[in-house]
Amino acid sequence: MTPTIVFYILISIICIKFIFDTVLNYLNSKHFNDKIPDELKGIYNEEEYLKSQQYKKEKYKFSFISSTFSIIATLLFFIFDGFAFVDTLAKSITSNSILVTLVFFGIIALASDIFSIPFSYYKTFVIEEKFGFNKSTKTTFVLDKLKGWMMLLIIGGGILALITWFYQITTNTFWLYAWLLISVFTVFMNMFYSKLIVPLFNKQKPLVEGELKTKIENFAKKIGFKLQNIFVIDGSKRSTKANAYFSGFGSQKRITLYDTLINDLETNEIVAVLAHEVGHYKQKHIIYNLIASILLTGFMLYILSLMVSNQVLSQALGVEQASFHIGLIAFSVLYSPISEFTNFIMNILSRKFEYEADDYAKKHYNANALISSLKKLSKNSLSNLTPHPLYVKFHYSHPTLLQRILNLKK
Repeated sequence: MTPTIVFYILISIICIKFIFDTVLNYLNSKHFNDKIPDELKGIYNEEEYLKSQQYKKEKYKFSFISSTFSIIATLLFFIFDGFAFVDTLAKSITSNSILVTLVFFGIIALASDIFSIPFSYYKTFVIEEKFGFNKSTKTTFVLDKLKGWMMLLIIGGGILALITWFYQITTNTFWLYAWLLISVFTVFMNMFYSKLIVPLFNKQKPLVEGELKTKIENFAKKIGFKLQNIFVIDGSKRSTKANAYFSGFGSQKRITLYDTLINDLETNEIVAVLAHEVGHYKQKHIIYNLIASILLTGFMLYILSLMVSNQVLSQALGVEQASFHIGLIAFSVLYSPISEFTNFIMNILSRKFEYEADDYAKKHYNANALISSLKKLSKNSLSNLTPHPLYVKFHYSHPTLLQRILNLKK
C-alpha cells in the first residue's frame, strides 16, 4: 500500500467520523421538542421546559460550530504536512529520540489546547452562565488550565517517555512492558485518584455529623457495608450541577458527594443516590470496568506494535524516516473505528451496570426516593428527557431517565 493511499484512508476516517457524529447530533436535535412522556410529566413546568429546550438548542449549535472548526483545522494540518513541520521542529531542538517524542507531542498538545480555549471559555462563561450553571471565576478557569498542563507534562510526559524507551530497547515486544506500566498506573489511579488528584482542583471534607451522616451509617450497617470515608466536595466552586461518585476499592474505597447534591436533595434522596453508588461496588462493577479497560489497552497496544514501525505510515504524514511518534499519530487515526466500536460496547455494558445499581438501591433502600432524586437532578441540570434512541446507544453511559424510572417501577 502506498503512502498516498494511506493518507487518503486517514483523511477518510476523520471525515466519516465527523459526518457520522454530525448526523447523530442532528437526529438527536430533532427530538428536542418532543412531547414529554407521561412518566416524566411534572418534572418541568412550561417555563422550565422552554428553558431546557433553549439550553439543548444552544449546546447543539455550539457543538456543531466547535466540531466544524476542529475538523477544518485537523484536515488543514494533515494536508499541509503539519506533522512533518512539528517533527522537523522537534528534531531541531534535540537529537535525543525520547526528547524528540516528548517535544513533538508537547507542541501538538499545547497548540491543540490553545486552539480550544476560546470554545471552552465561551461554553463556560456564556452558555453555562446564561442558564445559571456556571460558578467558576476567570481565575479558576486559568488555574485549571495551568494545573491541567502541569499534570499532562509530569504524568503524561513521564508515561510517554517510558513507553518510548521500551520501544527503543525492545521494539516488537515493547507493548508488553507498556501494557504492564499502564495497567499498574490505572489500578493506582483508581485507588488514589481522590486522594492525590482531586485535591489539586477541589476541596474535600469529611461529611459532618448530623441526620444525613447518621442515615448513611445506618444504611451501611444494614447492608453490612464498611464505609468510613464519606466526603463532600466543593462542586459549587465551578457549577450548580450535582453529582456523586464511588472511587477506590478495599481500604481505599470512598464515596464523594457534591455539595450541590446535598443542597438540592432531601436526606432520603441522597441516601438513595448513595445506595445506587454502593450497588456499583457490591456488584463489582468497578472491578469489571477496570479489567475491561486493562484488556482493551493491551489489545490496542498489541495492534500498535504491529503498525508503529511501518515506514509507509510515516511517509503518509510527510515524514520519510519512520519514527515512533509519527507512527503513533497515524495509528491513533487508523485505530479510531475500532475505538468507536469498543466504546459502543462499553456503553452497553455501562448502561447494564446502571440498571443493576438501580435495582440494588430499589431492593436495599427505596425505589421512590431514587426516582425522586433522579427527577430533581435531571430538572436542575436541564437534561434532555427525549433523546434519540440511536444517540443514546452511541453516547449514553447511563440509561435515559425514562428507562431508569420504568425499570425502578417494575
